[in-house]
Amino acid sequence: MSQQLGGQPILILKEGSSRTRGRDAQGMNITAAKAVASAVRTTLGPKGMDKMLVDTIGDVVITNDGVTILKEMDIEHPAAKMMVEVAKTQDDEVGDGTTTAVVIAGELLKKAEDLLEQDVHPTIIAAGYRQAAEKAQEFLKDISIDVKATDKAMLKKIAETAMTGKGAEASKDELCELVVKAVTMVADEDGTVDIDNIKVEKKSGGSVDDSEIVEGVLVDKERVHPSMPKKVTNAKILLLNAAVEFKKTEVDAEINITSPDQLQAFLDEEERMVRNIVDKIIASGATVLFCQKGIDDIAQHYLAKAGIFAARRVKKSDMEKLARATGGSLVSSIDAINKEELGKAGIVEERKVSGEEMTFVEQCKNPKAVSIIVRGGTEHVVDELERAIHDALRVVGVVFEDHKVVAGGGAPETELSLRLREYGATVGGRAQLAIEAFAAALEIIPRTLAENAGLDPIDMLVEIRAAHEKGKKTFGLDVFAGKAADMLKAGVVEPLRVKTQAISSAAEAAVMILRIDDVIASSRSPAGPEGGMPPGGMGGMGGMPPGGMGDY
Repeated sequence: MSQQLGGQPILILKEGSSRTRGRDAQGMNITAAKAVASAVRTTLGPKGMDKMLVDTIGDVVITNDGVTILKEMDIEHPAAKMMVEVAKTQDDEVGDGTTTAVVIAGELLKKAEDLLEQDVHPTIIAAGYRQAAEKAQEFLKDISIDVKATDKAMLKKIAETAMTGKGAEASKDELCELVVKAVTMVADEDGTVDIDNIKVEKKSGGSVDDSEIVEGVLVDKERVHPSMPKKVTNAKILLLNAAVEFKKTEVDAEINITSPDQLQAFLDEEERMVRNIVDKIIASGATVLFCQKGIDDIAQHYLAKAGIFAARRVKKSDMEKLARATGGSLVSSIDAINKEELGKAGIVEERKVSGEEMTFVEQCKNPKAVSIIVRGGTEHVVDELERAIHDALRVVGVVFEDHKVVAGGGAPETELSLRLREYGATVGGRAQLAIEAFAAALEIIPRTLAENAGLDPIDMLVEIRAAHEKGKKTFGLDVFAGKAADMLKAGVVEPLRVKTQAISSAAEAAVMILRIDDVIASSRSPAGPEGGMPPGGMGGMGGMPPGGMGDY
């Protein structure tokens, strides 16, 4: 980039930097964002397909979950990264609807591109989109349905809708039962639900039907010594974040030993130090020890002799869950061990789950500690099941808090589309074009559901729209029967927050990308730092052909 001044070029940017301006910059950003949307679009709905993602070291992830796909894809283009942010926000806020949010954002940009072709200024489109998004929130509240937290049947349907299409269909009845039970158990009186209280432990082996719920905490560890008791009742639990072994000096120290008896004395002293630590643990009255660090062989022997059940190298997250469940506190120094720090549980027992030992901590002081064991034939199946259960737990939790749901299956989007078109006509002017474009973009959801199910999208859209014009607000696409049907009766329901969040974050991302008219990319060496641009400007994106993104 340079300016001519009296025949003398003045360089402003560093050599090798690239600058794309105006329509080119917009076109490039929109194309990149649309490519991300089309990458996840085929996963939408109960008939959506899965993606197989292979990383640099050959690890395989097979998933249908929008946010997982986008996180695993190695995306380089800055505008495309903004679409990933949309999915992440949706996941953080609601836990489901990530694909919906990204697909809507991609379609909003596609419709904006058509308006830009007609020379509508980007700021007018942005203002119209914002107006439409605000109005959409009002309409959504208007069509939402109230649900009581005690309505178990409805909560189960919400969990089912979140799980459908994620490879969990075969036994979703049992799984949804577990999810609703788990959320009900950890819900507070005021209706708030902290999903962190629910621990999901994966175990491959057995079938999905073998999944179960445990009232307590599950730790994927076994006792350190075979002569320790397998089961401890009325356990007093010590949670220790310090190593049960002799202290090694922090500084480099040298010990000169000149005679054999000195060596013996040194070894005896080491053993005495470990013995002291174990004595402190025994003196506190603890009958179970969960240690975040290591437990020395000598210590294991002494602990076993004292009849204490001990597990070592327990994960930090598990330690925190144990602390919450048992009412104990994490002790990080050997000297701080005393009776007051101990937690309580009715039973601590080691049991075999598909050939591997696991420790069950049940009948806890805090009944809000719940674990779900997810079982499945292979590791990949279990991983995907865990993601499905996570989504289901989140949406049921959201309904517990908000008490509001909407029908699924493209019903709310079609209703919004009709209402926004009517609203656009009252606004008039150029903004009407943007509001109508927003309304048309929302129809991408029922259209994609139809496409993924192998149905004719235009016929289906017309059929659903006709039903909505007659005032049937809950009519959406029944992908199994291939026709418009009442989604509320069919049990396809989603939390209101899934839709409100998806539409607002999609609109914000689309507006942000539209307002960019200049992309200035500084140069970097091919082996430069991460996060910069690829050497050839802004061409490819992880997993995309080097020739950019045009064909997607």
